[in-house]
Amino acid sequence: MYEELKKNDKVLFKAVHGELLRQQNKLELIASENYTSTTVLEALGSVLTNKYAEGYPGKRYYGGCEFVDIAEKLAIDRAKKLFKAEHANVQPHSGTQANITAYLSLINPGDTVLGLNLSHGGHLSHGHPLNFSGRYFKIVTINVNKETELIDYEEMAKTIEKERPRLIMAGASNYSRIWDWKRIKKMADAWKCFLVTDVAHYAGLIVAGIYPSPVEYADIVTTTTHKTLRGPRGGLILSKSVYARAVDRTNFPGNQGGPLMHAIAGKAVCFGEALKPGFKDYQKNVLANARRLAKELADRGYRIVSGGTDCHLLSLDLRSKNVTGKEAEAVLDRAGITVNKNTIPYDPQPPMVTSGVRIGTPAITTRGMGRKEMAEVAEYMDEAVKNRGNESRLKEVAGKVENLCKKFPIYPGLES
Repeated sequence: MYEELKKNDKVLFKAVHGELLRQQNKLELIASENYTSTTVLEALGSVLTNKYAEGYPGKRYYGGCEFVDIAEKLAIDRAKKLFKAEHANVQPHSGTQANITAYLSLINPGDTVLGLNLSHGGHLSHGHPLNFSGRYFKIVTINVNKETELIDYEEMAKTIEKERPRLIMAGASNYSRIWDWKRIKKMADAWKCFLVTDVAHYAGLIVAGIYPSPVEYADIVTTTTHKTLRGPRGGLILSKSVYARAVDRTNFPGNQGGPLMHAIAGKAVCFGEALKPGFKDYQKNVLANARRLAKELADRGYRIVSGGTDCHLLSLDLRSKNVTGKEAEAVLDRAGITVNKNTIPYDPQPPMVTSGVRIGTPAITTRGMGRKEMAEVAEYMDEAVKNRGNESRLKEVAGKVENLCKKFPIYPGLES
């Protein structure tokens, strides 16, 4: 693989090969990242990337779409089966693009949207002032409870009654506990507002039955196809059939042109893999590893936000270690461990510094690591943080990390 790239574009090959080695030799603990199968990689690199296919299967604006129609229809059918959804649109280029479609399918610019505060675990596309969501809609936010760090449903109910949003956006990018979709749906119905749920982080766990599904309750469900779904980077929209036409028209021609057919093929592969029995076992291990890693870190004196996790991710409060999230991210990277700095609820630090880091187990579980390795990972993280001013010790930790990673190759034979 990559032989033509190596021969014809040495500079780019160096970057691609370097990234391959980085992924192989470091521990990937970013909760939103994972490793696709080689089958997904093949689909992404297929000749489908050459085809322009504006429209939908059977209703294209270009000729010669008979084979890409097969690929897209396959992705749609598998997505509907996987999530038990009435309608699926597999064309969004990203999760944010899917959210754009969801908003504009149901409400108009200027309408009020309620979402989770970004610093409490929400997402940019749920109302950040610099994001399209914050620029085109009036955003009101809810917070987690200061003591429990759980979603404050009582506050949510009061805010809905006061602000009367047209749409509730439920979901998060850094919330490790269960969302009560049914309770939120009752609030939405009581005040006659739409419910959209963004499950980009939980999607793989949902289809495996490890985490509650909102498909029964939400008007529209959006997700990415990477993260816990372990597919190509991209978006997906699921909806009730009553919104199918609005969703499809809003996505194309509303805010996208031609779909990325090679990415849609990768999504079809990903959905097919998630329909296999082994995918549920994988998700069980993702959750078990997250809980074991949380316990191991707690035993070493790290405070876990909300006290634990019900999914693939957890958030660490680093204040007891006298280190910021920004510092910890840099130190851990030098030790061969990749995380991202992240605000914690009611964080005294600014967003570019933070008091915490977000970590997740999808990628290391894909490699085959289990509960035993979680203890090693926690030990290496702690050793790095404790020795953050000692470069020689950080190199020692990086060596241990690399040795661990070599026992669990991600793409055997591809690194050479």
